[in-house]
Amino acid sequence: MKAIQVGRAGGPEVLELVDLPRPTPRAGEALVRLAAAGVNYIDVYIRSGLYPRELPYVPGQEGAGTVVEVGPGVHEVAVGDVVAWANLPGSYAEYALLSADRLVPVPDGLSAETAAATLLQGMTAHYLCHDTHPVREGDTVVVHAAAGGVGMLLTQLVRLRGGTVIGTASTEAKAEAARAAGAVEVVDYRPGALLDAVRRHTGGLGAAAVFDGIGGPTFDESLASLRPRGVLAVYGQSGGPVPPFDLQRLNAAGSLYVTRPNLGHHIQDRAELLRRGTAVLRLVRDGRLHVRIGQRHPLSAAAAAHAALEARTTIAKTVLVCAPATV
Repeated sequence: MKAIQVGRAGGPEVLELVDLPRPTPRAGEALVRLAAAGVNYIDVYIRSGLYPRELPYVPGQEGAGTVVEVGPGVHEVAVGDVVAWANLPGSYAEYALLSADRLVPVPDGLSAETAAATLLQGMTAHYLCHDTHPVREGDTVVVHAAAGGVGMLLTQLVRLRGGTVIGTASTEAKAEAARAAGAVEVVDYRPGALLDAVRRHTGGLGAAAVFDGIGGPTFDESLASLRPRGVLAVYGQSGGPVPPFDLQRLNAAGSLYVTRPNLGHHIQDRAELLRRGTAVLRLVRDGRLHVRIGQRHPLSAAAAAHAALEARTTIAKTVLVCAPATV
């Protein structure tokens, strides 16, 4: 099979297209022929060595396709099922060998490619506004990078829960995309722009929550934008890590909360995975949550996909097209 392999930590150039043996499932495993793989910023963290892992490896944490073979003892899926997954390694390939109990059935009426573009970022957006800060009717929240894959889905989910979104974006094209997703206002990253927007929309009270996947560059203004007892959820650090800070700042600003959540802790068992994953996929299938694939690349162009993601020139979701989802 064709696959992307990483033999050393580094930049996008370390993503190499290679030929590897097609794997055979063991007990509890399923072999899936991929339709598409989702490209996510966590793939960059792992590739660069920020999140170390054993080398060499096949990157990719998200994908969807058709089950073509199962190992002994597998009862969660069967040959011919169309499934999706997130937080499992090895998706930048024509075939992936996966734990069967971590696969989510793709509902009828939803394409495998759309499922591959949805699950990881969709479940991230879901836990942020359902669990990290359960958005209530009338809440005003901030979504940083609102034209990104998580940002566009999170904006829509907040709106479905009755909240109002103020977004941030680096270009007018991205701002337009964020407004199309439902943000009432989108500002750039100039110092003070976000704070001014939040004050206007909340009568000076502040935002109920800030959902921040950028990290260091936005941290201070995110804190300043919160209302008393507001929540800052730093779920990523595409702009760099948050420096150490004095916890007394949280007291002085109104008993604020800061958290660094992770998707893995919100899909810990199969029941929670299926509940969250199925909810997101059905919202997409039913047309209540819209997934925008902004960039499609062939598997062989994984390096170009990573370069564009790191340069912040992408809008919405990037996918690698791997193979048709057929047995």
